[in-house]
Amino acid sequence: MGREDEPCRYHGILRRRAPRRHRATLFDAGDSGATDPVERLGSRPDFAILVYPVITMGPEGHHGSRDNLLGKDPGIELVKRFSTERQVTAKTPPIFLAHAVDDRAVGIGNSRMMAESLRAAGVPHALVELPDGDHGLNGYKGASWDRWQRESLEWIRSRLK
Repeated sequence: MGREDEPCRYHGILRRRAPRRHRATLFDAGDSGATDPVERLGSRPDFAILVYPVITMGPEGHHGSRDNLLGKDPGIELVKRFSTERQVTAKTPPIFLAHAVDDRAVGIGNSRMMAESLRAAGVPHALVELPDGDHGLNGYKGASWDRWQRESLEWIRSRLK
C-alpha cells in the first residue's frame, strides 16, 4: 500500500505560492515497528498557524483554489476528501487561526468552519477574528497584521506551559 492510499496516517498540505509553483509538506504518525529509527519517528507538527486559510473545497470555499487544485468539475467525493474541515480528528494538532472579517477573497467562514470542526473534535485551537485587513491584511502591515502575530506568539507560549 502506498502513502497516497493511507489518508489516516498521512496528511498533505499543498500551498500555491506563485503561478505554477506549489509547495507541499507531508507528515505522518511514524511506524513504531520500523527497523529504521528515522521511520519510527512521527513528523506530526506540534501545532499549526493558519492565516486567512482556504479550508473547504465546498461551495463556501474559494473557487479559484478549488479549480486550481481539483479541476473545474471535481466530483463530490474529491471535494469531501480535500475539505480540511472534514478531516479533523482528535489527533489533529492544535491550531491557531487568524482571519479578517472583511476578507473578500477567502471568506472568514473558512476559519469559522475549521474552528467548529476543531471544537467538535476536542482539539485545542484559537480563532482571532481581525476587524479589517481584507485578504493579505492591508499588504502585510497595520494593526491587524501586528495583532495576529502578537496573539499567535502568545498562544504558542501558552501551549508550552
